[in-house]
Parts: sequence; C-alpha cells; structure tokens
Amino acid sequence: MRFDFETMADRTGLSSVAAEIVPWNETVDEGVGPIPMWIADMSFVEAPCVVDAIKARLERPTFGYFSLSDEYYNSIISWQARRNGVEGLTKDDIGYENGVLGGVASAVTAFTAPGDRILIHSPTYVGFTHTLNDLGRVIVHSPLARDENGVWRMDYEDMDRRIKENSIHFAIFCSPHNPCGRVWERWEIEKAMEVYAANDCIVISDEIWSDIIMPGHKHIPTQSVSKDARNRVIAFYAPSKTFSLAGLVGSYHIIYSKYLRERVGRVSESTHYNDCNVLSMAALVGAFGKEGEAWADEMLAVIDENFAYACDFISENFPEVKVMRPEGTYMLFLDVGDWCDKHGVEFRELCGRGVHAGVIWQNGEQFIYPRSIRMNLSLPKAKLIEAFDRLKAKAFI
Repeated sequence: MRFDFETMADRTGLSSVAAEIVPWNETVDEGVGPIPMWIADMSFVEAPCVVDAIKARLERPTFGYFSLSDEYYNSIISWQARRNGVEGLTKDDIGYENGVLGGVASAVTAFTAPGDRILIHSPTYVGFTHTLNDLGRVIVHSPLARDENGVWRMDYEDMDRRIKENSIHFAIFCSPHNPCGRVWERWEIEKAMEVYAANDCIVISDEIWSDIIMPGHKHIPTQSVSKDARNRVIAFYAPSKTFSLAGLVGSYHIIYSKYLRERVGRVSESTHYNDCNVLSMAALVGAFGKEGEAWADEMLAVIDENFAYACDFISENFPEVKVMRPEGTYMLFLDVGDWCDKHGVEFRELCGRGVHAGVIWQNGEQFIYPRSIRMNLSLPKAKLIEAFDRLKAKAFI
C-alpha cells in the first residue's frame, strides 16, 4: 500500500468528539484504552494530499474575503465525472453548503411549512431527525425491510400509501443509505422516483456517502435515473466522510432545476453565514485530485476487508446478531434483539458492557430501529480485531 491505514490517528487533546466523548451514561473501565467506533469520523491518519493542499495555502497567509475559485468548481465537476459518470454538470448547478444538514434545512424551509409532513425511510439518520424536529416538520417513516437474504429493501407500496394518507409533497432519500449500508441499484432508485413523481414530491437526495462504495457495487446518482429525477431532486454531497473533513466544514449541492436552485439559494443566502472557509476550499481541491482518488481507492479496500472480518466474526461468535454486510459507507448496523432475548440480557446492559470494555459504539435506537447498534469500521484492522475480541470477552457473554 502507498498510504498509511495501519496507524491510529492521535486525536488526544484536540477536542475530538469521536475520541473524547462517550455517548452513553457509562464509563470505560480503568486501564482500558477506548476505541472510538461510533460517530462517522475516521480513525485513519489524514490523506497526505489534503494536508499538503492546506499547507500550500498557508504558505500564502492572507485570509481575507474571497470567492470560490474555478479550480474549486472544476474539481467537483471532474470528481463527479470520474467517480460517478456524471455528464453535463456545470458551475451553475453547484452551490456551497455549510454542511449537508444545513443544506437540508434550507431546502426544507424553502418548500415546506411548519407542521408539514415529510417522508423518510427508517432506520433514519439521526441528523435528519434532529433537523426536521427543530424545524417543526412532522416525520413520516416508511420502514425498510430485510428480504429473504437479509438485504434491506424499500417498500414502494408503503411509501405511496403513506405519502397519500399524509398529503406529503416533500421527501428525503438517503443514497447510499445510512445506517443500513445499502447502495441502491438503478431499478430501485427508478421505482422510488416513480412513487415521488406520481405524488408530486420534491426530493432531497443525501449522497454524502457516494464515494464510499464497496467492490461489486456502484453508486447511481439519483438525478441520473430520469429526466424527471434530474429536475425533481436536490442532491447534497461533501468530501467530509470520504476524507474525514467534518471539522473543516464544507459541503455542496447539485441542483439542475433553476427553480429549485433559486428557492434553495434564497434561503441559504438569507442567513448571511453560508460561506466557505478558505482552508476548506483548499482541502476539497486537494482531496478531489488524482492523489486523493488513489488514497480513496486504498481506503475502500481497507474498509471492505474490515467489513469482511467483522461480519465473519459476528456470524461465527454471535450468530443471533443480524447484520447485512454493507455495500457502502463505513458503518455497520447490528440488530441485537434476538441475541438479547436468547441470553436474557437487556439491550442497555449489552451496550454498557461494550463501553466498559472500551468499545465506544453508538445506540442504533437513535436511528429509529429497536435494539440496534451502529459501529464505525474506519479504523486500522489491528484495532478492529482488538475491539471484537473485547466484545467477545466482555460484552456478548
């Protein structure tokens, strides 16, 4: 390997949410080093091309007002073409956002009113839940369900029924899906978009995970499946998951419809703070170059190997735990309900055991799915092995 995916990033004393916060009313046992495996923040050391791009910008230490450069826009256009086969994307179709959730808030505000109902699949990314609740919108869940092979699927009849029953005209679609790890196939996206179109729904497509796709799968941009989808969908992207850049803040939207773009832009601009940080711009340009692409490709191979190890370990040691090997993202979603029932262990007790063992995992019930746990597998394999050995010895007992 050209790049270092074996060193655990040292985040000591950096006010790191992932490394310094335990999201439970539990404590890690004394003498046990915590392994952060919860919030979507990589434990790998940063891609050298990103660090180099920021250093190069710091060599010219002027940090006054600035506008987004042509290099910024061209980097996005080139990245989308190379990674997702996107054709015809122009500078006018791209807009900066202070984070995907900020963009979601702007789009929701532009097209709905407090009290309006919005369709979203469950399990549901917790950030969507907080954002919609804060805006006073009413969430209507259409549950995903596992098929006979354990693969998460959309229920199109349920989507259509809930949209009609609740007079819904706005929906949020997550592709790839967080936390389930599905990379939707083209036919699945087409059927979903047919339901939305038949009910005159504007659609947000959160595609922040679109760069993190496992071998054998391919991300299909939602806007690419039809002419209608191209003009109905507001898509959000960011380099933050792929290159662990959440702390720099910086996302972008792709909106082809002039009408949708102007409405979203009017709300985003009205806050007077939806502006890019100069170092965020440098980081994106550095990430979306050839070196960043090479780093991302190696990262995907590491994540896929981690998924294989974790799913095999679970199957061999905790067979009652239901898990689908993710097709995308670096998050693993565990359904531990059957295991808890068989062993007579309360869900919260199991979660606490993991934390006491130093495995900092996330309560999946926050994602609107009972007795579930989300785990972040973007860490060196040696640490992953250590974490699962701890779970076997001290949690799943």
